[in-house]
Amino acid sequence: MTLPGSSVYGSIKGAIEIYSRYLANELGERKIRVNALAPGAIETDFGGGRVRDNKEYNDMVANRTALGRVGLPDDIGKVVAFLCSDDAGWINGQRIEVSGGQSL
Repeated sequence: MTLPGSSVYGSIKGAIEIYSRYLANELGERKIRVNALAPGAIETDFGGGRVRDNKEYNDMVANRTALGRVGLPDDIGKVVAFLCSDDAGWINGQRIEVSGGQSL
């Protein structure tokens, strides 16, 4: 998904994804795992809090999300905690989208 006025932001996200793959390969021999998390719209301060504070914007995003709502900080935190656990020990070099199915 591309949005007008977001070319630099989007490009940096792409760069982080590729950088994480290189790091995963380079650091793997030291048993360090590297993954990129790609969250959808989350109710935070990001973007001036527009997802959290603007009901109209929040509703618009929720209507474009398969699970019918925007994300909450805990939705992301739980995935981060999982990735840091031994249960995720075989996940490496991946881009993991955590968006509730936004813009499918």
